[in-house]
Amino acid sequence: MAGHIQDRWYKTEVAPDGKIQKVKSERYGSGMRYRARYVGPDGTEKSKSFPDRQKRLADQWLAQTEADMARGQYIDPRAARVTFQQYAEEWATHAPDPNTQASIESQLRLHAFPYLGSRPLGSFQPAHIRTWVGQLQENGVRGSYARTIYSNVRAALSAAVDDGHLPRNPCAARSVRPPTVDDKRIAPWTPERVFAVQAGMPERFRAMVDLGGGCGLRQGEILGVAVDAIDFESETLHVVQQLKLSRSKPVFAPPKGGKLRDVPLPGPVADALRAHMKEFPPVEVTLPWKVVDGSPVTKRLIFTGPRGGHVWRTSLNEEAWKRALAAADVIPTPKRGESYADSRENGMHALRHFYASVLLDAGESIKAVAEYLGHSDPGLTLRVYAHLMPSSRERTRKAVASVYNALSALAPTDS
Repeated sequence: MAGHIQDRWYKTEVAPDGKIQKVKSERYGSGMRYRARYVGPDGTEKSKSFPDRQKRLADQWLAQTEADMARGQYIDPRAARVTFQQYAEEWATHAPDPNTQASIESQLRLHAFPYLGSRPLGSFQPAHIRTWVGQLQENGVRGSYARTIYSNVRAALSAAVDDGHLPRNPCAARSVRPPTVDDKRIAPWTPERVFAVQAGMPERFRAMVDLGGGCGLRQGEILGVAVDAIDFESETLHVVQQLKLSRSKPVFAPPKGGKLRDVPLPGPVADALRAHMKEFPPVEVTLPWKVVDGSPVTKRLIFTGPRGGHVWRTSLNEEAWKRALAAADVIPTPKRGESYADSRENGMHALRHFYASVLLDAGESIKAVAEYLGHSDPGLTLRVYAHLMPSSRERTRKAVASVYNALSALAPTDS
């Protein structure tokens, strides 16, 4: 059935003389007068009503709707009325793993739904996103965390476009800018600081510093190192798992990004691990794999707590790492009754930065450093650590000077 405009204030009847005539209907003078009717791509009839004296608008709307269907840009009005929160809550359930799902749900609930949640998808405009990004900044949500929240909102809206809820993603507009992230240059620790912090760690955790600073492991990877991951004969460390939390419960899982890797095991680090395992024998620990209800996996962990179980990251950071930072004068020692200051910039990740700086200073390639750090893209490694690469300026000066000197030696001299 072709689209048409129905005038609900009049109806047609057959007059006594057999002619068709228009007469007032029971609805005459009340409610919306015109109803634009059409059959959507799904085969069902749809409509939109317009008041008296707006038949031209009804005609224009119907013509636009039919043109959108012909171009494949039609949006079902019912789909457009779905709110962002209704759609995004369902979209988040398709995250690749429960931990990512929980993180996305938390970010949207705290920082997106209060501002965008009740808005129908079909009504989104770039201005709404610009206003929301500004509100994030005003509320102190900034930097990489704000950028991650924005990325999740953009991804949800892109999926909504694919599913026919809105014609285009408002985040893709040129006038929309994601939250800014200040590019802070990494200032790697000196060897003196690394060893000073190590000296302040409890003895059972000191070898963690060797794995972080000497092999570039992340904290979760250090906590998850098992006996079978260490190959002393080939001087190789197999980074195949980490210890992490899934909905606040400990689990074993693949390294970040699922990227397994082999890392060279330097002699001093191997010696430190041997000494550690002799003093603190490895303990079998059984945990689920990847998710709380995952299959149980048993590993002989190198690092364990005083009572023999796995090491809890929070306890390690508060009771061991921050104390070591204070002992090394990296952060101030709190006064009685106070807590340690936030040490996010001086977390165990600082050991990875130290490791990268040592390799680059020794002339190792960005590609190799990326591989040992477990980065999926060497470009990321380059962006983070490019400023740590040895400067070529002196080499350039010497190279050009040598050319000039050679030419001068060949030039004839006045007698």
